[in-house]
Amino acid sequence: MAGTSLGTRLYTWLKGEAVGSDSFGNRYFREKGGGKVHPDSIRKERRWVLYNGEVEASRVPPDWHGWLHHTVAEPPPPGGPARRPWEKAHLPNLTGTGAAYLPPGHTLSGGKRARGTGDYEPWTPE
Repeated sequence: MAGTSLGTRLYTWLKGEAVGSDSFGNRYFREKGGGKVHPDSIRKERRWVLYNGEVEASRVPPDWHGWLHHTVAEPPPPGGPARRPWEKAHLPNLTGTGAAYLPPGHTLSGGKRARGTGDYEPWTPE
């Protein structure tokens, strides 16, 4: 909870009801009592996440993202939904980290790229 503000921690302690957690250790909450809202109201139940470590929105897996944004009504089951064999595990955005993708020729990966094929002719005004 290093990035969580004192106000968020206090609000969570007073009005939050724990719903679950994900594989990154992020914890998810909603208003106590399930946020009872009149069916005709445009107000929705308040839902939020307390990040484990750095506060970075891309660290929320898709199943929890759907619940946070009211795409699905029920939170994901413990351990997450069943995964298909072809699905990859969720990764947060790695931009700016040591694990970020660097294409060939990038200055941080050596700065040398393959030569052009020779089929390029630059336009010159006549």
